[in-house]
Amino acid sequence: MTTLTKPGLRPANPNFSSGPCAKRPGWSGEALKAAALGRSHRAKIGKSKLEQAIELTREILKVPADYRIGIVPASDTGAVEMALWSLLGERGVDMVAWESFGSGWVTDVVKQLKLADIRKFEAGYGELPDLTKIDFDRDVVFTWNGTTSGVRVPNGDFIPAGRKGLTICDATSAAFAQRLDFEKLDVVTFSWQKVLGGEGAHGMLILSPRAVERLETYKPAWPLPKIFRLTSGGKLIEGIFKGETINTPSMLCVEDYLDALRWAKSIGGSMR
Repeated sequence: MTTLTKPGLRPANPNFSSGPCAKRPGWSGEALKAAALGRSHRAKIGKSKLEQAIELTREILKVPADYRIGIVPASDTGAVEMALWSLLGERGVDMVAWESFGSGWVTDVVKQLKLADIRKFEAGYGELPDLTKIDFDRDVVFTWNGTTSGVRVPNGDFIPAGRKGLTICDATSAAFAQRLDFEKLDVVTFSWQKVLGGEGAHGMLILSPRAVERLETYKPAWPLPKIFRLTSGGKLIEGIFKGETINTPSMLCVEDYLDALRWAKSIGGSMR
């Protein structure tokens, strides 16, 4: 067994984990003074702030105009699980993983959804699997940047534009830090507390027109809990993508995310 030398250089900011969750430079509690505390997220002020969060996310990440952006419960985990349980099963799926979170999605699809046609492409920490073996006529689930390994795909070039399946990408440690090729991605998820250093609780779910079409034309064979439902009567629940969240968000956390977005915009944040 190789013995690794303990690093002598330590981070200047010790408030760091696999998140990371460190606050933006210059942050103070004053950033939250405009929070809509004590108000319903369904009130005009609350809904307005949720809509602002969606639109600033679109502006900074340069999300295409015809993609839907929704704020959903349970952080990035909730967003990924909504996609897996709502979209998979229409065709075979290739599961791609090289660290713990990606491996967790493999486990959920294999042991919980128990789909009949699953292929797994896995690699150890520090490595990527052979991306050329992925079949994009099937659905594909992968992480853009492995949170716990720090290994990422180089770009979206390995994904063909003419794919028949959907690409479902856990981008929680990539969004706002790396350029995401949205034209190659049908589902993108991330959470507030990662790159921008916001507080947690809710996640972001971004859907391409192809993903919306799948939702409206395919019904999974299994029951969906209310927290996972993205359609009603065969149509997308549009309110989710207009600031009408499925359950009650913390307006304090919403304000913190807005602050982080405004800060990113002020320093010229643009991920294209």
